[in-house]
Amino acid sequence: MKVLFIGDIVGEPGRKALKEGLPNLIERLKVDFIIANAENAAGGFGITSAVGEEIFALGIDVLTSGNHIWDKKDALTYIQKESNLLRPANYPETVPGKGSIVAKTSAGEKIAVLNISGRVFMGTIDCPFKTAKKEIQKLREQTNVIIVDLHAETTSEKSAFGWYVDGEVGAVIGTHTHVQTADETVLPKGTAFITDVGMTGPINSVIGVKKDLIIGKFLNYIPVRFETAKGPAILAAVVIDIDPKSGHALGIQRLQLKFP
Repeated sequence: MKVLFIGDIVGEPGRKALKEGLPNLIERLKVDFIIANAENAAGGFGITSAVGEEIFALGIDVLTSGNHIWDKKDALTYIQKESNLLRPANYPETVPGKGSIVAKTSAGEKIAVLNISGRVFMGTIDCPFKTAKKEIQKLREQTNVIIVDLHAETTSEKSAFGWYVDGEVGAVIGTHTHVQTADETVLPKGTAFITDVGMTGPINSVIGVKKDLIIGKFLNYIPVRFETAKGPAILAAVVIDIDPKSGHALGIQRLQLKFP
């Protein structure tokens, strides 16, 4: 089973890169299931129903998110209507939406997706480690194939989490920091891991935002309104090869496609 995981889609440049690059990836890699993080897909901050439907129409099976999922008011109602849009499972139970889903691949095989948020520099929410363990136990009653989107800030928290669930899930894919790392590996017990899958968005930017705005903030320390950069874009992703019976990963490969 081949699973394509696409890194954080940022604004219109990210969606454009997705439209241009995804059909070729599907054909070339023969993927069975596609996951993408879309918490920044609408104008660089949050998601709307219109943007969500636009992305799903491209062939994406499940959309994950993170701390920016609520940046657009529309998300509060959209996430309750769209079962394939996830928010972190370790948010309070009263928060709209859900943190995991069991879906089916194009071949009819069951696959689970779990969305978890880190806590370091990310706010006070339930423990990602303990929440994940509980969710994984429930999901494994339906399928051994589980993919985790760990939306977190620090490499240490992501790395610790990967080792913590090694052998219990097929992959732990880090999101949030928008810079693709070069540490993709299959851990000893069979879990594919990468600290951050990277960003699908504007290249000439600071993690998707107009570079001059961010440089000015560092120079002057005056708050500015972030705006999504324009111009050439990159599509960052990983493809994971998984044994559908054991749920363990056989391999993981980084991908980067650039578009003018």
